Amino acid sequence: MTPKTHWAIFTDNNSKKEQFITNLMKGKFPDALSILTNKKGALFSKITLEKLVDEEERHDIKIITKDTKQRLSTMSSGEQKKALLRHLLQLQPDFLILDNPFDNLDVLSQQDLSKSLQEVAKTTTIIQLLSRKLDLLPFCTNHLILEKSELKEIALEKEKPEEGYNHFTPFSGQIPLPYKPTDYHEPILIECRGVSVEYPGKKVLHNIHWTIKSGEFWQLKGSNGSGKSTLLSMITGDNHKGYNQELYLFGRRKGSGESVWDIKKNIGYYSPTMTENFSGLHTAFNMVISGLNDSIGLYLRATENQKALAKKWLLILDLWHLRDVNFAELTTGQQRMIMTARAMIKHPPLLILDEPTAGLDDESAELFISLVNKIANETNTAIVFVSHRIEPGLQPQYSYELSPGPNGSTGKII
Repeated sequence: MTPKTHWAIFTDNNSKKEQFITNLMKGKFPDALSILTNKKGALFSKITLEKLVDEEERHDIKIITKDTKQRLSTMSSGEQKKALLRHLLQLQPDFLILDNPFDNLDVLSQQDLSKSLQEVAKTTTIIQLLSRKLDLLPFCTNHLILEKSELKEIALEKEKPEEGYNHFTPFSGQIPLPYKPTDYHEPILIECRGVSVEYPGKKVLHNIHWTIKSGEFWQLKGSNGSGKSTLLSMITGDNHKGYNQELYLFGRRKGSGESVWDIKKNIGYYSPTMTENFSGLHTAFNMVISGLNDSIGLYLRATENQKALAKKWLLILDLWHLRDVNFAELTTGQQRMIMTARAMIKHPPLLILDEPTAGLDDESAELFISLVNKIANETNTAIVFVSHRIEPGLQPQYSYELSPGPNGSTGKII
């Protein structure tokens, strides 16, 4: 059997990746990939999964999980990607486009998927699109980079792990102070005393003991499906399973008469899903200001004090020159910085960052991690950073890890 040719195409946050993928799926190949002319492709991506989940939910049918009892929407990220790979291979494509295949996967799931892809590569041509060098599949030996819409050859330099992170912060100046201090001043923010969560047919969390105090920097870890999202939903007050439990949120037991607003006013929150489909015509400047009003986008006239504070944040981030650019036109890395500033502008007691580096290129991820460390060092806001990826340079004080078990995941400080 003639060995297949495989490509790795590096992308950054300026790459016109979506249009590039669309062209490949339509059979419009650049010269470097002309060997694929008249070949049929399939796309392994987050977008493909989202479309399948949406179709299954809207029509109440199973499309790629017919042989299982579980719906696609209830599977972990690792299980979803396994199901998608099986489905795509049944279509017998000539080539398979992998769009950041390891995003949102824990280490074991990454290893499992990588092993499966090595088998696939024996019979199917692979085009891997990736943002992070560590994700490179070893059999993709032809290396290219997508600079905006242009495909160019690239020579990879070998990099020692310890040299991959620059510990010098790129930001000048101090994190701006809020113009109005927070109302909550107690040392303990969140307290879980033996919290458990169970749904029909599934035990998710078991006997969770976790206390988050003012100013602490935590990383929340756990494998896919271990219950990290469920635990976060308990902390933010969104999960009804928090009632009748020893769950204390900002000094009050859950269900003691507090409103959702009483909880959320103390939390700054950012997840990429908040703005993935955002199309509002709001400038970068207004998006930062909107954090003062707890809206995504500015719908009220800003005061001079609010404008001055937003300007300080944009100057710190070196994004002041982009203040009048529409948020949707910024690079992904710039959007993440803006949304973090928006979440922090009031210095909430707690900042939750849920997979904030997913989809970022190496340079943007390093810059983002520097910002998170700076916030941790210069403010009294407690941070909970959630990520499957071990980010070089991240400096949490503590880690809380969820480990799945027969009665649900248990937690421990590591």
